[in-house]
Amino acid sequence: MKEIIRLIRPHQWIKNLVVLFPIFFGKALGNIESLYEGCITMIAFSFIASSIYCLNDIVDVADDRRHPKKCNRPLASGKISIAQGYAIMSIMVILSMVSLLFLPQKRIETGGVIGFYWALNVAYCLYLKQHAIIDVCIVAFGFVLRILAGGMATDIRLSKWIVLMTFLLMLFLSFAKRRDDVLRMNETGEAPRKNTIRYNLTFINQAITITASVTLVCYIMYTVSPETIANFHTENLYLTSVFVLLGLLRYIQIAVVDKKSGDPTKVILHDRFIQFIVLGFGLTFLIIIYFL
Repeated sequence: MKEIIRLIRPHQWIKNLVVLFPIFFGKALGNIESLYEGCITMIAFSFIASSIYCLNDIVDVADDRRHPKKCNRPLASGKISIAQGYAIMSIMVILSMVSLLFLPQKRIETGGVIGFYWALNVAYCLYLKQHAIIDVCIVAFGFVLRILAGGMATDIRLSKWIVLMTFLLMLFLSFAKRRDDVLRMNETGEAPRKNTIRYNLTFINQAITITASVTLVCYIMYTVSPETIANFHTENLYLTSVFVLLGLLRYIQIAVVDKKSGDPTKVILHDRFIQFIVLGFGLTFLIIIYFL
């Protein structure tokens, strides 16, 4: 059981909190029905994401066996067979589809978004991840599909700014993750991914800088846009921009100075500074839209 849990990586399910973005930014946190629909969609996405983790480890099993750390993964170490890996993957897909049955509305539409996410990531695991830039764009687009599913399930209209910012922020995090791969390649002389040879530190550093800058500008434009001001009935959301700036700077520090950006989930779960920034952003945003 322990190896199965390691294979499906439940600690990575924190990524699927993105599904709840439409509720947060749509001023629907007080709507119990929307919260229920959002949570069900998040659970469905967690299961489908775990099925992709299984497939990814199956496809990469040969490479993982040569990796100093990934060789301990359940499939690479032989603790779970390839056949068992496919079986667990199938179970995760079934659980995802069953979860959607608990949605009171938009089951087919939400399932369609999740199904497209699954198909796209199967293509990613089998072929697309071998191509630099395309790989990080697909990862970032996967998070856009998460918020689209959340908006679909809760019937909340998504702001174009939220969609764009989600893509840009996840693109930034993906490039930061690839930086860790480039560092390992430079140290060992062996590329951890087939597409790592198409990256180098100069390109990665520039990509991180560009995506961070555009993300910040996009967020500031969102807070001062007439659409946002009219929706939230306040002009004060620009104050939350300082948290976005601090968060981006802190993550760049982790990537460039500490050289520990290989796993964004672990960074979020263990870095107190990042956690403080996220908490401060959330509380400030809520206070402004609900009490000011």
